[in-house]
Amino acid sequence: MAWLLVVCAGLFETGFAVCLKLSNGFSRLWPTVAFCCFALASFGLLTLSLKHLPVGPAYAVWTGIGAAGTATYGMIWLSETSSTLKLVSIGLVVAGVIGLQLSGSSH
Repeated sequence: MAWLLVVCAGLFETGFAVCLKLSNGFSRLWPTVAFCCFALASFGLLTLSLKHLPVGPAYAVWTGIGAAGTATYGMIWLSETSSTLKLVSIGLVVAGVIGLQLSGSSH
């Protein structure tokens, strides 16, 4: 259950990063409100999960999902450039998170 919270927190991290971009420096109301909601949900879920998980792997999964999700979202919906190197790099982030998780978490 704690890992599910981390995954959801990572998805909310993607949401707050995208809304941060869309807020245009906090000058647009609704993306700013959405940023605040996503950030609160993300940090709240991460905090709850850390009651039961070691911080290193949980934080790595959270940031990995956020980084990979945000980069992917940007390429698909925000017309950011995509390249083979960028896609391979996203894959390496995901592989690194999986590797850290498989390296010996006791939970």
